[in-house]
Amino acid sequence: MRFLSFLFLLISLQTVYSQKQFLSNDIPYKTALENAKSQGKPVFIMLYADWCPHCNVMKSEVLSDPAVIDFLSKNYICTFKNIEKDEGIFLKNKFNTKSLPTFLILDDKETLLYILKGEFKKAEFLNEIKYALNPKMQLPALEKDFLADPSNSEKYFTYLNTLKKGKDRTELSIPTHIYLATQSDAQLISETNWRVIANGVTDIKSKEFQFVLNHQKEFAAVASQSRVDRKIESIVNELLRPLVDNLDTVNYYKQREIAKSIRLQKTDSLVFKYDLTLAERTEKWDFYRKTTLENTEKLVWKDASFLKDIGQTYLKHINDAESLKKAIFWVGHSLELNDSYDGNLLQAKLYNKIKEKKKALEYAKNAKAIADEMGWNSKDAENLLAELKRKQ
Repeated sequence: MRFLSFLFLLISLQTVYSQKQFLSNDIPYKTALENAKSQGKPVFIMLYADWCPHCNVMKSEVLSDPAVIDFLSKNYICTFKNIEKDEGIFLKNKFNTKSLPTFLILDDKETLLYILKGEFKKAEFLNEIKYALNPKMQLPALEKDFLADPSNSEKYFTYLNTLKKGKDRTELSIPTHIYLATQSDAQLISETNWRVIANGVTDIKSKEFQFVLNHQKEFAAVASQSRVDRKIESIVNELLRPLVDNLDTVNYYKQREIAKSIRLQKTDSLVFKYDLTLAERTEKWDFYRKTTLENTEKLVWKDASFLKDIGQTYLKHINDAESLKKAIFWVGHSLELNDSYDGNLLQAKLYNKIKEKKKALEYAKNAKAIADEMGWNSKDAENLLAELKRKQ
């Protein structure tokens, strides 16, 4: 019995050791390609970063699983690359990696056969790395099949759906434009072609997107107005969000003019919100005040939550009494749309800032009443009430 227990312990330790060895496998890229050629296997590369939570989950819960390790070891030449170091930097740039983790499957000539991104459950991941071994399901074969018959929507979607597993949305536009170029204007307005546009058109300046803008009613009839609206908004978001995230003000103001040229209420509202986000992040409070004074009532008048966000910014950063009165007017309208604890408390603080104590007390009491009725913590309202009463 002792011998069997020892043997079991030894096997368990060897399994843990092999898992750790596998996860730390970082053979040089050139060596991986050479081994792939000599052993007749594809290369499997995980691109990761130490700070990426999804990468760490994949390592600890999926790539450390014995069944996954066994399948990968038997069928692939595996290596893991940190995108912030040496070859990881090179491979991230070479394959235009924008999401983590990314899993690249290549042949020994560096042809991309399959690509995955994100977090997977074990069973789903095993299925994907099995699919990737089937030449008919690999990207070169699917691309060739599609290009041989580019007007075939079924072949287009088969290729696109495999691309989507690992490519950035903007990279889906190439096959999309190839397919759509085979369609007449009359053919474009169909449920199938709407799905093509919705999935693959990402360029705000493309003729296909301009066609959508000019034929919204026709597309709404075959899809729905809400789907058309979402697509228009997503195009503007894809154009502007990266520039705001990177604080790229020069390119942002160039591209916002393109978004503004659409001249629709919904897109103007999106641009307005991005203008304010950029102003906040760059602390341009004069610009923030000017923009909100000009456009709040035109563009976000029905958005109670956003009206409160603007009021909160005014409370923290705007000191001009007349401008603060406008913020009070906006927050007041948000309360007409949705009477809320945080809205009443904000209104009380705004009135307090312009030294209108009577109105501040009124709204602070409203806030406390709502909190008491709902059983919420009313400490902030109580503190403000105590402060206001001391000043009377």
